[in-house]
Amino acid sequence: MKTFSVKLVPLGKEIPVLEGTPLLDVLNEYGVEFPCGGKGSCGRCKIKLLDGIIHTDQAHLDKLAELNLDASWRLACLSKCDSDISVEVGQFENIIQADESSFDFTPGKGLGIAFDLGTTTLVGQLIDMSSGKILAVETAMNPQRKFGSDLISRIETALTRGSEEMTRMIRDQIEAMLGKMMMSYGKSLDKMVIVGNTVMHHFFCGFDIRPLSFYPFDSKQLGMVELSSGELGWDNLNCKEIRFYPAIGSFVGSDILAGILATGMHLKESYSLLIDLGTNGEIVLGNRNGLFCASTAAGPAFEGSNISQGMQARSGAISSISKVQEEWRCSVIGNTKSSGICGSGLIDAIHMILEKGLIGEFGEILSGDTDLVLDANVSLTQRDIQEFQLAKAALDTGVLILLRKMGIEHKDLEHVYIAGGFGNYINLDHMNAIGMLDLPVDRMHKLGNSALMGAKMFLFEHPRLADTILESTQHISLEAEKDFQDMFVDQLIFKR
Repeated sequence: MKTFSVKLVPLGKEIPVLEGTPLLDVLNEYGVEFPCGGKGSCGRCKIKLLDGIIHTDQAHLDKLAELNLDASWRLACLSKCDSDISVEVGQFENIIQADESSFDFTPGKGLGIAFDLGTTTLVGQLIDMSSGKILAVETAMNPQRKFGSDLISRIETALTRGSEEMTRMIRDQIEAMLGKMMMSYGKSLDKMVIVGNTVMHHFFCGFDIRPLSFYPFDSKQLGMVELSSGELGWDNLNCKEIRFYPAIGSFVGSDILAGILATGMHLKESYSLLIDLGTNGEIVLGNRNGLFCASTAAGPAFEGSNISQGMQARSGAISSISKVQEEWRCSVIGNTKSSGICGSGLIDAIHMILEKGLIGEFGEILSGDTDLVLDANVSLTQRDIQEFQLAKAALDTGVLILLRKMGIEHKDLEHVYIAGGFGNYINLDHMNAIGMLDLPVDRMHKLGNSALMGAKMFLFEHPRLADTILESTQHISLEAEKDFQDMFVDQLIFKR
């Protein structure tokens, strides 16, 4: 087979590929997003063809026309490399959050690695167990993103193509990251703790993903999994203990279990609320007498996948909007021209247009326009606002149901922890002003990457601690509540 060259401008990269190679496989790691998993339905993987030929069929041309893109554009997910080509892609810089929090621990021996296996991002830290010192950090994007930014798209792909590729690619990526971290410390590792959501848990461990694809999403393989380097195919690493920590429920994974440990909410007399705003929206409520947890459909809008110009927190994303001398100013990650908006910027945008009186309490654009301009390049459509309302309502309804289950009210909450990379950049005052969560700002704490922090803490604890937390935690199915729909509709309204 012939070999062709794919030049990426302005990245300065030149990639040799075989004839007929899908560009989805080439561009995934260079910042081109495939939220729909390569189905050609979202249009978010657009690239500009600067030189060469990329053939298009009628379906491809129809989609380009629908997106109002001229003949110089292509959708990467519908394109193959059949000649030397040069394409323009955006400058690529993702914000991946590690953790440098301090915590009390009993010193151990040797080296340990804490790993947060996220839907979007991967973060690992190499720890000196005798001192707790962070020796090395590695971050990467989850290579499974090429099959979709959300878990449902990846499950669908696994059901049609088999999950072996999902398992292989995530294990290979983590092995490569471990190799970089261990480069100066030999090949012998004493302990590794991995946390992640339930779907990532199943993919990494090679479990049957089908039970998570249909109601009641009841998998029998949620527990602690002990693996060996040999089983994982990690021939260049000798690790004595590798544990993927247990999930709490079908869509509440060990990343939330780690978050509970990081907050210490399971030990407190006072009531705490933990909200992890990642690809999903998980919430945990309670104290030392017991915890309730649930998963909400709040994640996609805040991760950008359901917003017309939404994107993850990377170069070109509007990350915040502030008021400067009665004017609103957009801050863009990478100090470059805007190309979309991420979750924290979306909250600021909703606050701005509400304050300006541009939308009503039901989210309707009062001028009758089809969209609202944020800056020269980015606008919000009526559908975007509705998607935000759905995410807001899902989160607020989840909190209300857990409060009711616990028999307490908002005022009884002593601590509210906002976790996740997205949560760390939220303007809490703006979130409160639009009625999202409607909780006292002075009780809110941005926790950062609580999953990674908890994973590090688990390194120094006996594995049975996980069981102790699980025994006091009850998973709640929000949709099973008889008045869920009524509560959800009530929470769609914006606070004025």
